[in-house]
Amino acid sequence: MSVDTVSLTGWGRTAPTTALRFRPRNYEEAVAVVRGCGPRGSIARGLGRAHGDAAQNAGGSVLDMTGLDRIRTIDAGAGVVVCDAGVSLHRLTEVLLPLGWFLPVTPASRHITVGGAIGSDVHGHDHRTSGSFSRHVTEFDLLTADGGIHTVRPGTPLFDATAGGLGLTGVILSATLRLQPVATSLMAVDTERALDLDDLMTRLATGSRRHRYASAWIDLTARGRSTGRGVLTRGEHAPLHMLPAHARRTPLHFRTGPLSPAHSLVPDLTPGGLLGRMSAAAFNELRYRRAPRSRTGELQRITTFFHPQDTAPHAYGLPGRGGFVRYEFAVGDGRAETLRRIVRQLAQRRCPSYLAVLRRFGPGGPGWLSFPEPGWSLAVDLPAALPGLARFLDRMDEEVAAAGGRVCLTADSRLRPDALAAMYPRLEAFRQLRAEWDPNGAFRSDLSRRLSL
Repeated sequence: MSVDTVSLTGWGRTAPTTALRFRPRNYEEAVAVVRGCGPRGSIARGLGRAHGDAAQNAGGSVLDMTGLDRIRTIDAGAGVVVCDAGVSLHRLTEVLLPLGWFLPVTPASRHITVGGAIGSDVHGHDHRTSGSFSRHVTEFDLLTADGGIHTVRPGTPLFDATAGGLGLTGVILSATLRLQPVATSLMAVDTERALDLDDLMTRLATGSRRHRYASAWIDLTARGRSTGRGVLTRGEHAPLHMLPAHARRTPLHFRTGPLSPAHSLVPDLTPGGLLGRMSAAAFNELRYRRAPRSRTGELQRITTFFHPQDTAPHAYGLPGRGGFVRYEFAVGDGRAETLRRIVRQLAQRRCPSYLAVLRRFGPGGPGWLSFPEPGWSLAVDLPAALPGLARFLDRMDEEVAAAGGRVCLTADSRLRPDALAAMYPRLEAFRQLRAEWDPNGAFRSDLSRRLSL
């Protein structure tokens, strides 16, 4: 097992802290780290795609789980896979797609681990129909604070606390996942432009039932009558008959990189490139104008449709030495006016945001700290060095909490603890379970200390 001292940050590159990093290669080594952790505790970490400080542990231990990366068994008839927690979603896609299977839920990056996907209970473009990641987990092995390894199944308090529990109930070692069948490795995608936020929300709400996957990019630099304009993208897994003749010979071949869409400009998001030469307003204007007014049935690769930020990993956020803050919140169906008000405030403030993604959520999952709830979700990346950003987002937190909404903890790096209880009504149950299973605080993180979890 390798051990070193490292400085770690979230994907937003804010608030780096130093910890002792262990990279266990088997269960026994992981048990030894947990049992031997000092007073600052330990936390599991995958590929570091959490935007905030959920996988950091200043002065303590961090378990780098990428050494546990075996795909143990695949039942190609039933569509079930058993794998270690350190296996990435990219690796699963490489192996499973040629067999005609795909993950039912995939987030904006495929470079996250299975353990991270459960610990964050990640969501994707199909939350209305598929829910979040933990809905498709039939069981997982969890290393708890006493050094024991427990098989945890849905419907139990330990499952509900761990799904979305940010690694604070224990270390996920392996998991069993249900898969969905697909006929090809391509997506059939419909794209259309919306004139303003009301137009965009109407299109997203009325069309989502006809498409499994749907999300929208919002231009937060547009003002006046164009406030909240955006580009709506909806898709389905392409059936075999949609593929050109030459592609039907290998319909499940997995390829990365763009087969379309050029209008997203993602290939140009490189340090010193487009984002370094253009203002956010000019960039967003170009992106909006290059999107088709209406186009149906475009074939795209799975990675292009689901994982645009993987094309240029760090640059897809925002340039700048201070990194970026992801502000991701959700509000219920009856609270759409809160969403409209926040979008107007972001536009009026002229926040230089290159990334703003609007989604519709379906019913929430069982996780006590899981983020999704029925309604609307908006994720925005903002420069961390933006003057007055902390006060501005504090006010947004108050609006979101007053509307019965919540901020995504996996993305968070600055939420105040007093806002947490209003956003997560099962917070006290989570704290009580942690006190029962981990009375000495073996599992801790920068986020858990900041929010008193």
